[in-house]
Amino acid sequence: MEAFLYSALFAPLVGSVFGIPFATREKVLSVAIFASLMIGVSFLSSLFLFVYTFQNGILKSVLMDWIGAGGLYIPFGFLVDGVTATMMIVVTLVSLCVHIYAIGYMKHDKSFNRFFIYLSAFVFSMLILVVSDNFAGLFIGWEGVGLCSWMLIGFWYQRDSASFAANEAFIMNRIADLGMLLGIFLIYWTFGSLTYEEVFNNIYEAPKGILVAIGILLFIGAMGKSAQFPLHTWLADAMEGPTPVSALIHAATMVTAGVYLVIRANPLYVMIPEVGFVIASLGAFVAVFAASMALVNRDLKRIIAYSTLSQLGYMFVAAGLEAYWIALFHLATHAFFKSLLFLGAGNVMHAMNDKLDISKMGALYQPLKYTAILMMLASIALAGIYPFSGFFSKDKILEAAFGSGAYILWGMLLLGAFLTAFYSFRLIMLVFFGEKKHQEHPHEAYPYMLYAMLPLGILAVFSGFFEPFFHHFITHTLPDFDSKLDSQIVWNLIFITSFVALAGIVFAVIKYYKGGFSPCWEQTFIYRLLFNQYYIPYLYEKIFIQSFIKISRFFWSQIDKKIIDFIVDGIAYMLNGAGFRLRVIQSGNLSNMLRIMFFGLILLLLLIFIS
Repeated sequence: MEAFLYSALFAPLVGSVFGIPFATREKVLSVAIFASLMIGVSFLSSLFLFVYTFQNGILKSVLMDWIGAGGLYIPFGFLVDGVTATMMIVVTLVSLCVHIYAIGYMKHDKSFNRFFIYLSAFVFSMLILVVSDNFAGLFIGWEGVGLCSWMLIGFWYQRDSASFAANEAFIMNRIADLGMLLGIFLIYWTFGSLTYEEVFNNIYEAPKGILVAIGILLFIGAMGKSAQFPLHTWLADAMEGPTPVSALIHAATMVTAGVYLVIRANPLYVMIPEVGFVIASLGAFVAVFAASMALVNRDLKRIIAYSTLSQLGYMFVAAGLEAYWIALFHLATHAFFKSLLFLGAGNVMHAMNDKLDISKMGALYQPLKYTAILMMLASIALAGIYPFSGFFSKDKILEAAFGSGAYILWGMLLLGAFLTAFYSFRLIMLVFFGEKKHQEHPHEAYPYMLYAMLPLGILAVFSGFFEPFFHHFITHTLPDFDSKLDSQIVWNLIFITSFVALAGIVFAVIKYYKGGFSPCWEQTFIYRLLFNQYYIPYLYEKIFIQSFIKISRFFWSQIDKKIIDFIVDGIAYMLNGAGFRLRVIQSGNLSNMLRIMFFGLILLLLLIFIS
């Protein structure tokens, strides 16, 4: 089985390295085809590993010794259990679909080859993150996906907005990663190891205060990667990258790494339920907070990005309430329908010549029929309507919240379900069924792009039915969660949740069938508050960015120029002046040189005599 592990892990790296010699050349289609084939190899290998773990197998492998210094020993080791196998399937399947789709999407881009180099490198980094058997290896993959995300968000670096968005994502994640790194240092200081098995086996012997500190520091890293409040602003701005990047990185894989970290560290968070409840509370807040901003946004991709933020909040609620397998289940189902939504948005963008304002679209159903159907299927799944996949996973999270006695969190998630259904079908109505408000001549995407979306569409509809099998499989690795609710209460909760979601859909369809809200709505305080993202980016601009610029200018003018430059220039002037005065020694005049030599000899003799 190790051969399958290494095939799954290193095939994307081979695909990336293959394209490097062609990075600056004209489009070479074979670069994209070979990269896609390597992702296909990785997916098939991951599938074999999933079957192996489904049969109760756990694979451990050490490729080589990595770090050995004093008492510190960190192997380059890998662990494939139920959690890892699930993440590998999700990452490689979505990556394969996105790679094939991107061949058409990026067809006319002058940096076609470079795009696939970056994209395959990202997949390799993400697999390192999920397959590593220790926190150090996880951190290497963690930083690798951050670097690849920076390169892909800023892929069109000629745009100032893309460069700013890439830097914002990179810097904000570096701030959060400092917390995670401190947590890893504290783990080694406490346990003398960074390997999951050794750390979690000794977790019960550690002081409670240390465990709380570790849990908080690791979660700070998770907040940055999964864009949780207040480190959330980068995700919407990251939509400046190509749409396949948004589908893979900012919907299905990298942004879920924070959720994966909490799930992987579940023995730690079981010991500190108070930290877990804080995580769940923040997740419930973000679920409503992000959904509220999606209600009024007009940018096609940003609406889906806010939806991703909201759904990540749902995952953190489940993880914080110790329903780890439910969090992982929603992570998987969400990856399918959300990446499908982003790819559909890419088709709409191409049809509309890269325009993103949904209020200036409309009547796109006929020219983009297949895209519209796939996006509607994904939106129904996102809204959580039976029998689509989102129903099964989202309903389980609401059940977990109610069964844990967290009734306020349950109420917030229920509100989030209504808002999700409303803004999802607001988008559908304005883009596909509303009044035509454009002069474009839209056309459907290439057939193979639609075929690449089809597996995601099938999984968005049917993957929820695998819940019993997934539950049986994953609870060999993760602790089971029992809400302790009788069947009547569970059915009542299902009815309430479904009714609320359907109400959101019906309200959106009726409202936007009649033309939407009146223009007066856009003049209200609430609309402006939501449209401007609660003015948080403005506050960050004023408090942090402008303050940093002022501090930098002060240090440049008062410290750099007046002190550092003065010292450096002073040394240069002194040496230059000394050289000018001493040049007489090298004048070439024999009489002067003999005279200097005589006085030097006298001085030397005096020094010898004195000493």
